[in-house]
Amino acid sequence: MEIGTDEKQGSLVLIKQGAEARVFESNFVSRRSIIKERFSKKYRHPSLDSKLTLKRLNAEARCMTKARRLGVSTPVLYAVDPLLHTLTFEYVEGPSVKEILLDFGTNGVVEERMEDIAAQIGDAIGKLHDGGLIHGDLTTSNMLIRIGTNQLVLIDFGLSFTSTLPEDKAVDLYVLERALLSMHSSCGNVMDRILASYRKSSKQWSSTLNKLAQVRQRGRKRSMVG
Repeated sequence: MEIGTDEKQGSLVLIKQGAEARVFESNFVSRRSIIKERFSKKYRHPSLDSKLTLKRLNAEARCMTKARRLGVSTPVLYAVDPLLHTLTFEYVEGPSVKEILLDFGTNGVVEERMEDIAAQIGDAIGKLHDGGLIHGDLTTSNMLIRIGTNQLVLIDFGLSFTSTLPEDKAVDLYVLERALLSMHSSCGNVMDRILASYRKSSKQWSSTLNKLAQVRQRGRKRSMVG
């Protein structure tokens, strides 16, 4: 089942569409909110599709909630609708880290703010990883800075899963590193600052960073072959 056309044209405003979900801005009990709808895939059998979609919806809600329990700021989850396959959560007012770093690339890095953002990112990932949670899509688009408090908020746990393997944690960091290199190379080596904070936050940083070195080597080989 999907959100009706009338709702999309009325109180819901489509702000993003991906391969797996649509994201709308709306209101929930008079509060500005975000609704994420996981839509059906027509090529799958309807019964299987519904089960898979619901499984992923619930997994995302659980991971988002677990992240908050681990001390990582995420949007407050307001509601889960298993029939419409939607999550409703808090609208976070503030720019994405991607927007901030692109501005730094154009107008020059504000060192104090850069240091604060990198420290918060490393601290948040360290808490996730020590708690056995892999974000799965660590890009600067999925990190917001809340207006007023300048607090980092992680969003989009659609690819998140639980794991204590250093390999999975290393790949999580590698995804972020590649995103930073491709989008924000003019800001200097932001990843070094993030990893310095990660070491302070994570008790298990050594095994993860050893594995990260191996993941980097594999990644380089793939890119050379391709």
